[in-house]
Amino acid sequence: MSEDIKLSGVRVHNLKNISVSIPKNQIVVFTGVSGSGKSSLVFDTIGLEARRQLIETFSTFERSMLPKITRPDVDEIVNLSPVIVIDQKRPGQTIRSTVGTMTELYTYLRLLYSRCGEPFIGGSNLFSFNNAEGMCPECSGLGQLMVIDENKVFDFSKSVAGGAILHPQYKKGGYYWSSLMKSELFDPHCPVGELSEKGRYNLMHHPQTTILGERFGEKYQAQYEGVLSRLKKTYINKEENSDAYTQFFRYEICPSCHGSRLNEQARSVRVAGRTIPELIYLEMPDLLSWLDTLDHPHAVPIARKMGLIIQYLIDIGVGYLTLHRPVATLSGGEAQRVKIAKQLDCTLVNLVYILDEPSIGLHPRDIRNLTRILTELRDRKNTILVVEHDPEVILSSDHLVDIGPGAGIHGGQITYSGPVSGIHTSGTKTADYLNRRAEMAPVRRQPNGEFRIENAILHNLKTVSVSIPKGVLVCVTGVAGSGKSSLIHGVFCKEHPDAVVIDQSAVGRSSRSNPVTYLGIFDQIRKEFARATGTEPSLFSFNSKGACPKCKGLGILKMDMHFLDDVVMVCDECSGLRYRPDVLALRYKGKTISEILNETVGEAIDFFETPEIRRKLSVLKSVGLDYLRLGQSLSSLSGGEAQRLKLATELHKKGNIYVMDEPTTGLHMADTERLLGIIHGLVDTGNSVIVIEHNLDVICQADYIIDMGPEGGSSGGEVVASGTPEEIMANTESVTGRFLSEIFGTNQVQNCRVKVTYE
Repeated sequence: MSEDIKLSGVRVHNLKNISVSIPKNQIVVFTGVSGSGKSSLVFDTIGLEARRQLIETFSTFERSMLPKITRPDVDEIVNLSPVIVIDQKRPGQTIRSTVGTMTELYTYLRLLYSRCGEPFIGGSNLFSFNNAEGMCPECSGLGQLMVIDENKVFDFSKSVAGGAILHPQYKKGGYYWSSLMKSELFDPHCPVGELSEKGRYNLMHHPQTTILGERFGEKYQAQYEGVLSRLKKTYINKEENSDAYTQFFRYEICPSCHGSRLNEQARSVRVAGRTIPELIYLEMPDLLSWLDTLDHPHAVPIARKMGLIIQYLIDIGVGYLTLHRPVATLSGGEAQRVKIAKQLDCTLVNLVYILDEPSIGLHPRDIRNLTRILTELRDRKNTILVVEHDPEVILSSDHLVDIGPGAGIHGGQITYSGPVSGIHTSGTKTADYLNRRAEMAPVRRQPNGEFRIENAILHNLKTVSVSIPKGVLVCVTGVAGSGKSSLIHGVFCKEHPDAVVIDQSAVGRSSRSNPVTYLGIFDQIRKEFARATGTEPSLFSFNSKGACPKCKGLGILKMDMHFLDDVVMVCDECSGLRYRPDVLALRYKGKTISEILNETVGEAIDFFETPEIRRKLSVLKSVGLDYLRLGQSLSSLSGGEAQRLKLATELHKKGNIYVMDEPTTGLHMADTERLLGIIHGLVDTGNSVIVIEHNLDVICQADYIIDMGPEGGSSGGEVVASGTPEEIMANTESVTGRFLSEIFGTNQVQNCRVKVTYE
């Protein structure tokens, strides 16, 4: 048996000089309340040190071209193997990256058509939409054409001179605006909506040309191009989530290739009667069935290889995806599962795989498949380290490391490390919850009306009609891809625009955004510091006068490593404190502004005197975010943390409809219990709460369940069952009901709601 991975004296973030032994060739789950230190141990210690040691194996010349990764704050790590981190970070944000390219299934498909296609044209590049030989010439292999929304670029009631162009690159007084004003190709003082046909064409669509300009009395030649022509050329292959796309552009399916991305010759080739454009829109089970029909000698080995990968994707719960699906549209959980399926094709052994909550977005049925796949990875002589909260994944592990007992400064200790069978007698929060999990069914409330959806057709919804009760907690359940989000976000929320939607979208892309800026109390905090020190508030802003000049107030310096992830290093001038030395010399109640931003919400609540600051921080505590640091970047928050931050800003509204999308993401079972107390409180004060959820502990607490399915994708989109949890458990058609019965079916219904109070 391999020696254990041994860590001694780990002090990363809130970890309190811990030492732990992690057995190799086992599935090891790390659990504990949110913010207890799990990620600090697994990702920021084990993962980071493995990457640092990998770079140390490079030649001296190669290392000289790369920044030095700081060794994590740990006394010793021994017996560490190469690490593969499979996290929820999307592997590609450009529209050229698809599920097919990411899994290499499309590569195999190109190989299949280049060898067995009819008519035979040969050459794998002829079927690549990222190669000039195969891509559609009209859309350049994107499958879509970028269309500029003229109404978002121009204010037709204004002239160019009066600021008619709304794109920031054409702001008044700027270079491009000035070139338009001097072009003499249209009247810059005439409202755009009143320009002649020729003048409007010259302003918007004129191709690039040389015009004669004059400056300081001297003639010169300048380049002129219509606004829309230049914007299209400038942004056509940029990332889909850039401001230019979201604000001024939209995509339309390419009329030439109909979205397939390939040129006419590549689209005409067939294998077993099917073209590539027909196959890329098939869901994984249908694609697998087609592969099984191939009997050409050259096709069989390729089909066998593709079949293995496709079966992994089906087993892990993403069989509803197609090869054409852009990677940028995948959720974090979907992206991670696709990466897991890809790794199952790896033949390397004695590796350490690190996974970040792989159960996110999975129905309990698919979690069973996930645990089987993790077992398969382990049986190939690999070590599997999983940060996880799901009871099914926890109980299916070989070894458990529980970190706590609390979050932030109250965590960072090993509360249990040993075989999973020993957790029940460990006395930890995890043990407490697992031991009484089956006793958590509440008394059901009665609705006071209903919301009606009639004949809904969207995505895979098949003319769905359903009633959603008012004034109660409704859980919408079903396997991944069954139509839950289409029904609620796509139909219900469109019909009820007043609903408070709390989803897992990012709360801030900028690394400068933090909890206090999001809550709108950083201005008040800076004013308190200014009053106490007799200075001005702007000194206490790391975005303004007080910022460290080297890192511009970020506290970090980011190094681009090209073929590896970026490396973030602490600023050597301010030591990560973000402010100038003279600002850090100013203190309020004995603390600097940097020290306050480094405190957790729970620590800072009683520090400030302004009632509004204390109230808003107390609300954060009530939703289980008391471990967040005031200055923590919002971009570092998980989807579940972002959702609870949004929830904190909405808690005091009454008479509303609340829609939540998997609010338990990233939550330990104890935190889920606290969240359930808040949700019950919302319902009890007159709100209707609709939750899209897979967590059985939340589902069993619902007053009413709408179960979608029966499967995902084209095999879903129907209401399989609806009713109380007891009625769902009695319905033999409901997969969700079967899993509820396993845990809660034999228990008496009792009132076990958790009451949470907040100021």
